[in-house]
Amino acid sequence: MNILAFDLGASSGKLYLAKYKENTLTLETVSRVENGPVAFGGGLYWDIPGIWRAVLSGIREAVRKTNDQIESIGFDSYCNDFGLVAENGDLLSQVRCYRDPRTARHEKQMDAVMEPEELYRINGNQKGLFNTLPQLFAMKQEGQDWMLENSRYALFVSDLFAYYLTGNAVTEYTTASVTQMFDYAAGDWNDFVLERFGIRRSLFAPLIMPGALTGMTSGQINRELQTKGFAVRAVCQHDTASAFLGSVGGENSAIISSGTWSVVGTETDAPVIRPYGFEHNIANEGSVPGHHRILKNTMGTWILQEIARELKDRGEECSFGELDQEAEKYIGSSCTADVDDPRFYDPGHMIEKVREHCMERRGRAPESLGEMVYAVQAGLALRYRMAVEELETLTGKELTKINIVGGGSQSDLACRLTADICRRPVLAGPADATALGNVIVQLMAAGVFSSIEEGRRQIRKDFPIKEYRPVQDLKTQIGYTET
Repeated sequence: MNILAFDLGASSGKLYLAKYKENTLTLETVSRVENGPVAFGGGLYWDIPGIWRAVLSGIREAVRKTNDQIESIGFDSYCNDFGLVAENGDLLSQVRCYRDPRTARHEKQMDAVMEPEELYRINGNQKGLFNTLPQLFAMKQEGQDWMLENSRYALFVSDLFAYYLTGNAVTEYTTASVTQMFDYAAGDWNDFVLERFGIRRSLFAPLIMPGALTGMTSGQINRELQTKGFAVRAVCQHDTASAFLGSVGGENSAIISSGTWSVVGTETDAPVIRPYGFEHNIANEGSVPGHHRILKNTMGTWILQEIARELKDRGEECSFGELDQEAEKYIGSSCTADVDDPRFYDPGHMIEKVREHCMERRGRAPESLGEMVYAVQAGLALRYRMAVEELETLTGKELTKINIVGGGSQSDLACRLTADICRRPVLAGPADATALGNVIVQLMAAGVFSSIEEGRRQIRKDFPIKEYRPVQDLKTQIGYTET
């Protein structure tokens, strides 16, 4: 059986071909497209038309590779960002990036409409300028009501791709669950929140659950791609939700989805919305039944990505592996960064920002590029430990091990530092957990797997997982104090 999964991250998108045959699951990258926010006219945007072109090119290649034997495709991507679509299907707006500065301009006004704690009691979402509600509020504050009023739907990124393949407009549950407008108790949009912020409910397409059929590829798409057609299925379309499904740590594990963001969480049967969660900005996010996610966002490889990009612009290109090799020389250094400092949120001048931050925090700047990378990697591991301890307090679960999935699981330095600083064993991998979580949901819909647990056993059998155990306790050097 051939399954396609398109996984769009903040730095790249990949189309995967998964094959399930004779009790073996394999994953192959068919195509890749570079991605990143484009600064234009004071805003930050995604190149959705360019990504769409790459999606079609990748599917065309997959049709050729499989001799047009494709069961289904599922899309996952970052959440919160949306395109406005007209009744006739025209894309009326460029898709803004969640890092766009417009939300920061109106944060105080938004908090005046509804206090953050009141909003948290309704949806349990973290407070973040990147959420969908702040984006919609900013549009209204900046006189863009006319765009919302003349749009049929606001479709989130993965839903947008599915729409243009099938012609069917839907909103997938896991994406809706993190918008700050969803109500877990009702399993639907919260009318009270929508009314308070003046957002019409009909702006959003009908909700569907992971595994549901979005539709079949349209005749026009079939002719363009020279295929007889295949199903487009909703998966856990918020990429972090898919990544968590691809984890293999087991019931008492903390899961870290490590990419541009690092998302530290654990699974529970139901939402956990309590004052402690609000105080520590811990989020509730949806998944397939029984796999609800309680998590905390922290900085991920974003700072390192920006450092690497800056070096490339200077003609000093370095791979992430080379950066880690330089950082190895400084293990135990007291020069560490608080990676969640707000100055790191926006792109640009990252090397200068890290130097300034360490000078303010530690009284000295990193002596070299290697020490700067170590400062970031150790700072990430410290944030992981803090987040894991907060999750244990909120959920009452003892999290005895950590499973790092995603691109960050390929960094030997990051995994060793996490084990040492968090004082827990670390399982590293799978690196392609997001795509595998996407595929598992499709294979469940096809009747191959009966549960997420069965799919996870398949992943553990067929994909490499590396284990790290704590060796040295670095918390004194990095200035850690017990919470």
